[in-house]
Amino acid sequence: MPRVLIVDDEISICNSLALAIRQEDFEPVIVQDGQSALKLLRTEHFIAILLDVKLPDMNGMDVLKRVTEMRNGTSVILMTGYGNIHSAVEAMRLGAYDYLEKPFHPREVIWILRRAAEQNELRQKVRHLSSELKQDAPLHDQMGPSEAVDIISTNVNRVAKWEFSVIIQGETGTGKELVARAIHQASNRSQKPFVPVDCGAIPDTLFESELFGHERGAFTSADVRRIGKFEEAEGGTLFFDEVSNMPPDCQAKLMRVLQEKVVYRVGSSKPVNIDVRILAASNQNLKAAVTDGKFRQDLFFRLNDFTINIPPLRNRKEDIVYLAKRFLSLTNAELRKNVGGFSKEAMSALLVYSWPGNVRQLRSTIRRATLLADDDITEDFLDISLLSDLSFPINNQQLLWDKRPLKEIVHEHIIILERHILCEVIHFTGGNKAEAARLLKIDYKTIHTKMKEYSITIDEGDNNNGKQMQQGRGIP
Repeated sequence: MPRVLIVDDEISICNSLALAIRQEDFEPVIVQDGQSALKLLRTEHFIAILLDVKLPDMNGMDVLKRVTEMRNGTSVILMTGYGNIHSAVEAMRLGAYDYLEKPFHPREVIWILRRAAEQNELRQKVRHLSSELKQDAPLHDQMGPSEAVDIISTNVNRVAKWEFSVIIQGETGTGKELVARAIHQASNRSQKPFVPVDCGAIPDTLFESELFGHERGAFTSADVRRIGKFEEAEGGTLFFDEVSNMPPDCQAKLMRVLQEKVVYRVGSSKPVNIDVRILAASNQNLKAAVTDGKFRQDLFFRLNDFTINIPPLRNRKEDIVYLAKRFLSLTNAELRKNVGGFSKEAMSALLVYSWPGNVRQLRSTIRRATLLADDDITEDFLDISLLSDLSFPINNQQLLWDKRPLKEIVHEHIIILERHILCEVIHFTGGNKAEAARLLKIDYKTIHTKMKEYSITIDEGDNNNGKQMQQGRGIP
């Protein structure tokens, strides 16, 4: 039987209300002050509260605020003998379901309670349906409606509840961390921490301290004791992003920790027991990395209880359309704009482009285009062709091929193209060289050497670099 809490210090009104609502198959419970009502609401459920504004210990409006903060789904119906429009508006603003001015007819109360009961039943149905769909909805909302995302979502649901280590493979920017978080949220560890570790952003010398923590005085800059990522993730999930970038000696130490389930802080011989689930992601084929001797085989086998592959965005055309519209909607809200949509040519350009930076690049492209556009986004606002500003100039005094071997000409233009692409990617990653190296599938040292060779600075990302390079190399 649905229960209704009556809160009023006038016992005659309470009894009258109780009699009326009992006849309509509601169970009344009576209290006569605000504190008693709040205490009861912390442990028991009611579909509605009939709440007097004037109580002996506190104002009914204050009780309303506290009930609203509890978010327990209880409908609050305020009652007062001192009603006015201002009070009614204020009550509704604070979250009241309805407002009654004394004296009122019992039939009016019953009508409101019936509506509240129907709303409560509907809310429970929605909550039930949401709980059934919650594992699928987040990934489809964030990644798109394609069959590929269907497969990913199915695999997430299949593995989430079990204590499997999972390797998530896909190009940079495809959404590997989104998938890892979805696994965590659908797991039995969802109420515990999800701790990501970017293996490509931690210097080799600090890896051990980051993962296992350190004691004060363990090394020169260790001014205070610090727990590591394993302890931070206790009871939850530890996510190693781009695990292939982990230094070899740390791979060996990680393998030992996973076997023994204990860590030793740097500078300490005291073991710390750990209970974490391991998820790992890589933009490289880890099997190939094992074959090439770049990743430990035993660690690969330990991490690879289950594998989820994320196809690149260029192979998920449905998702390109969905995500472009989603990012437009989000950016419209962010910028307080009302850009209508995409021209036919713009959408075609989005679909044929290869998206080397995947979803991350698409989002950046749409945000920039939304900022520039006033009506619809046209192809001119997208700026997604890496080669759009490259040209092969012919000087009137000297033809490009005049007295020069083809090999030399091609080599010079390869230099122009390589520098242009490096500048473009460095600009895209906001100057993050480690991220740019991962995007281009080269190691950090290579990108650092090439930036030095081509005199590329972090803040250099404009499209005049090709011209500067031509001038610097004496290309006509």
